[in-house]
Amino acid sequence: MRWHHVREGVGGQLALFAGLLLLGLLLAGASFGWLPILYVVGGPLRRQRTRVFITKLFRCYLDILSAWGLMHTELNALDPLPSQGAMLIAANHPSLLDAIMIISRLPNATCIMKASLLRNPLLGFGARVAGYIRNDSTRSLVRHAVQDLSSGSQLVIFPEGTRTAQAPINPLKGAFATIAERAGVPIQLVLIESNSQFLGKGWPLWRRPEFPLRYSVTLIERLDPGPGRDQLVVQSDVALRRALKANQATVGGSHPAVRGDSNLMT
Repeated sequence: MRWHHVREGVGGQLALFAGLLLLGLLLAGASFGWLPILYVVGGPLRRQRTRVFITKLFRCYLDILSAWGLMHTELNALDPLPSQGAMLIAANHPSLLDAIMIISRLPNATCIMKASLLRNPLLGFGARVAGYIRNDSTRSLVRHAVQDLSSGSQLVIFPEGTRTAQAPINPLKGAFATIAERAGVPIQLVLIESNSQFLGKGWPLWRRPEFPLRYSVTLIERLDPGPGRDQLVVQSDVALRRALKANQATVGGSHPAVRGDSNLMT
């Protein structure tokens, strides 16, 4: 059976559920299988190996979806970043898949997670071992993020605070700029583009999108932490809006974070 037939109708709905089930199985296998072995490894080495493992796991997941014909991604722009030292990687946030895509290319990445997710049996164990940061309070979040960056990590953060609900992006929160300023690390702005609003704000898990999903990631500006918190927020907001506006003008799409079909390859 050809994959384009699988993606249509009932087959497409089954493909959607299969993709979600696959992610759950991979996370469960990691949490209850290999990751407990890592837990006996001490300190920074345990955290480092867990992050590398999560990167490989997410990359494997995206490769499988690509092989099934459900998703095409262009993430190569992220490949130079792992060798460039500590930095804050700030991206727009159109979808629940954003963190998976970015971390799949960054083997020393950390991210900020809701406290409830850290307690989740599928997500929490690996995230805790990897040293992911809990967002229970801004003061604690900033302190732990600065400590993590000082050890050479790369922090993935979505300055909108949640998935995009107000086109082209939500107003940016200031915590990311505070972290960059206190840690003395640059902010690498990242633009995520897609041909679909799949798993965006208000999109139910069971709602089938039009396959294949197409995503690309582009590096925009890299901002020095020197100007200070407020100026960093303004510069980041302007740069992201400018990039989204330029994309919308180029493709003529109706949603500024969504672009039309393109020759994206995994």
